[in-house]
Amino acid sequence: MKKFVYILISIVFAGLLVSCEDFLEAPSQSTLDESLIFSNPTLAASAIDGIKEPIGQTNSYRGRFLTHYGANTDIEWFNNSHQAGARSDLSRYLNSAINTDMNTANNAWAQMYSGIERANICIRGLRTYGNPAPGTEMGQLLGEALTLRAVYYADLAKAWGDVVARFEPVSSETMYLSKSSRDEIYKQLIADLGEAAELVAWPNGNARTTTTEGINRAFVKAFRARICLVAAGYSQYPDGIRRSNDPELAVSTLYPVAMQECLDVISSGTAKLEGSFEGFWRKVCEENIAAGGESLWEIPFADGRGRMAFTFAVKHASADQYTEQPRGGDYGPLPHVFYDYDVKDTRRDVTCVPYSWGTATNKVSKQTINTGNGVSLWYFGKLRYEWMKRYVTSTNDDGLNEIYMRYAEVLLMAAEIQNELGNLGPAKDYLKQVRQRAFRQADWPVKVDAYLNAITTKEQMFTAIINEHAFEFCGEMERKAALIRWNLLGTKMDEALAKMTSLSNREGSYSDVPEMLYYRYAPDGESLQFYGLNRGETADMSSDYTYNTVYVSSDKLGTSKINSLYTNDPDQNQFWPIWQVFIDASNGALKNDYGY
Repeated sequence: MKKFVYILISIVFAGLLVSCEDFLEAPSQSTLDESLIFSNPTLAASAIDGIKEPIGQTNSYRGRFLTHYGANTDIEWFNNSHQAGARSDLSRYLNSAINTDMNTANNAWAQMYSGIERANICIRGLRTYGNPAPGTEMGQLLGEALTLRAVYYADLAKAWGDVVARFEPVSSETMYLSKSSRDEIYKQLIADLGEAAELVAWPNGNARTTTTEGINRAFVKAFRARICLVAAGYSQYPDGIRRSNDPELAVSTLYPVAMQECLDVISSGTAKLEGSFEGFWRKVCEENIAAGGESLWEIPFADGRGRMAFTFAVKHASADQYTEQPRGGDYGPLPHVFYDYDVKDTRRDVTCVPYSWGTATNKVSKQTINTGNGVSLWYFGKLRYEWMKRYVTSTNDDGLNEIYMRYAEVLLMAAEIQNELGNLGPAKDYLKQVRQRAFRQADWPVKVDAYLNAITTKEQMFTAIINEHAFEFCGEMERKAALIRWNLLGTKMDEALAKMTSLSNREGSYSDVPEMLYYRYAPDGESLQFYGLNRGETADMSSDYTYNTVYVSSDKLGTSKINSLYTNDPDQNQFWPIWQVFIDASNGALKNDYGY
C-alpha cells in the first residue's frame, strides 16, 4: 500500500507551512519555494501527496470522520448506541458542540482545512510555475490537487452543511471567515472537477493511475456526478429542509451533467463490477489495489494508519490466528436487515454476520454467538481480518484502505438519473447489472428479469433504487447522505423502528422468522453452521445441531435497544455542529445553526 512519505512531504512543505504566522508574514519566501517546487515534477508530486497527509492524523479521517460519520440510518447503527458515550450521542443525533470525541483542536474539521490549504498552495503553484496541460505530468498533478480539495470540501459539506469557503491560500485578510453557502461551494467543486477530468488520465493511463490509490478520470467523473446529485438534492438549511433555490443547482440543470459523467465512465471500459460481491470484498481485504476494476478511488492508509477493520470488521475478542488486534464490530446492520435481503441474494451473508470470533485459547479462536444479545447484535462482514493476507500487529490501526467510491454507485446513479428524466427502460438496464451481480445466474429469470418486468412506473423504479442502494451499500456509511438528499432520512428511520418492533414480536412481515437458532461447528473446528437464520426454518433440529438458543424475541430486541436508533429528530439534526473549540478560535466569525 502507498505510504505517506512524511520526510519528503515535510521537506516540500517546509517553506510553505512552517507555521501560520511565518506563512502570513513571509509571502516572498513562500513564492520562492513555490517557484522551485512546482516547476519540478518530482517535488510537485510529493507536494500533491502531501495534501493527503492530514487524512492519516488520529482525530481526522483516520479516527474520527470515517469511524463516526454515517450512523445511524435505516440499515446500520453503532452497536453501542444504547449506551452512554460521545459516539453514541452522535449516532443518536444528539449533536452537541462540546462532544468529547470531537471538540478538539486537531479534529477532522481542522485537518480537512489543513488539507485544503495544502491543496490551495499546490493549485496556485502549479498554475503559476508548472505549465499544467492535459496529457502532461503537471496537468495530472493539478487535476489531482483540484480533486483532493473537492474531496475535503464534499466531506465538510456532507458533515456540517454550510462551511467556510477557502479556495485561495490563507492571507492576513482571510484569517477569519464566516461560513459560505454550500450552494456556492458545490458550484465551485462541480467546475473544478470538470477541469480536473480533462487533466487526469483514465485508470492505467499513466504511472500515477495504475492503482486505486491514484486520482484517475473515471473517479473524477463519477465523483462529479455524485456531487451534482447531492447539490440538486434535499438537505437541511437554516430555513428548513429543501432543495437549493439556485437555478444552477436545479435537477433540470445538474442531472443531465451527472448523466453524461456516468455515461463517460461506463463507456470508457476502464472500470467494471467485479465478478462476485464477495470476491470484491476479499480483494479489498487482500489489499489488491490494481486499477481498472470496481474500486474507483481509495483513501490510502499505510499499515500503521487507518481504522477500517478496527471499526467495521467482524469482531475479534482477542489476539488470535487471524489478527493480533482484538477489535472490529463497532458498527453493524440493523437486526431486520438480514431478513429484508432475498435469501438468494449473495450480498446478504457478506454484509450481515451473526457471529464474532471468541476469546482465543493458545492464540486460536473460533466463531461464537452472543446468546444474550441474540438477534439484536450483528456485525458487518465486508471487511474481515480473516480475509487479509497481512497479519495485523498494530494496537490501533490496521492499514486497510477506505473504498471512497466504486463502480456499483455509478450504475445506481445512472439508473436514478434516467428514471428521474423519464427514461424507465435505460434505468432498468443499469439496475439490472447490479442485480445480476447480486444473484447467481440460475436465479436471474426470477430475481432479475421478472423483478424488473414488474416495475412499470417511475415511482416503483425509485423505490427499487432506494432498496437496491440499501442492499448494495449497507455498512459502507453511504446511506445517511443518500437518505438526506432524497428527503427520506426521518421517514426511513421511522420505518426501521417499525420493522425492528415487528421483528422483535415476530409479527407482520416478520412472522415467519424463526424464534430458535440451532448451530454447530463445521469440520474445521472454528466455523459455525446454522439452522434457523432463514425465514421458515422452524423445525426442531436439536438432534442434528449441538447448540440452540432463543434468538428472536422481545427479550433479545427490546424497546430500549430499538429506540436507541435515534433520540433527537434526524431530519432536524442532519449535520454535525461546528465544534466549540473552532467557534471560540474564530474571532466571532463562526456560529452554529439549527438550534445547536
